[in-house]
Parts: sequence; structure tokens; C-alpha cells
Amino acid sequence: MNLGLQRKTDLALRALRSLGVPGVRISGAALSSSIGTTTSFLPQVVAPLIEKGWVTSDRGPGGGYSLSEGSAGVSLFDVVEAVEGPSVDGRCVLRNQPCPGDNACEAHAVWTQARDVVIDGLRGVPAIPTGGEKK
Repeated sequence: MNLGLQRKTDLALRALRSLGVPGVRISGAALSSSIGTTTSFLPQVVAPLIEKGWVTSDRGPGGGYSLSEGSAGVSLFDVVEAVEGPSVDGRCVLRNQPCPGDNACEAHAVWTQARDVVIDGLRGVPAIPTGGEKK
């Protein structure tokens, strides 16, 4: 059972916070340095953010990454799902397979409750600080 988040999710959150203000472009090299990754890994980190429309990417001289206006209101939960996939997939925590409703494992009830509490908590945390300030 893995209760942690991937390193890529941490980097994606750092990228959103480093970008700070919609429309302000940051080069790939500067963003990589800011979040503590390589320029070659950065495209994998920001790809889900671009796909969701929260970040834009421009190639060439003067290109880089910037927050889009669509990034307002993005929660930590939104980023986790964008990077790691749906978290409410009904998988059994003990058997690591789809949970059979008629033959639930011993941990089913408590796991379902815990998962719901964690998801609600993550939905309440903004991925990007309000007011555009960086964290």
C-alpha cells in the first residue's frame, strides 16, 4: 500500500507555484532550476499541467512556460489526479485490484472513509497561492 505521492507530483506543484502569475513566461532552464529537476525531465513534469490547460508552453527563443488564466482555483487534489491519475478508482487497498463489492476485504470500510477524508482535505488546498505570490 502506497500512501505517498510521486516525486513528479511534487515537482508539478512546485512548477505551478514557481510560475506564480498568469501570463508571466519563465524559460525551461529557469523553471527546472527553480523546482529542482533537469531540463530533460521538465517536459514530463509539466505535460499533465499543459494538458489540463493550467500551463502554456511556447517553443523557441523567448519561449518558456507560463500559467494560463485557467489555472485559477486549481486544488492540490486536481494536480494529484492530473499527474497520478484518478484516485477514486475503487481499487482494493489490500489486494491491489478492483474492489469486489460483494466480497470486500477487511480494510474496505476504514480505507474508504480514510480515502474520502484525504480527498476532501486535498480539495481544500489551493495548488497556487492566491494573489499570485510564490511559495
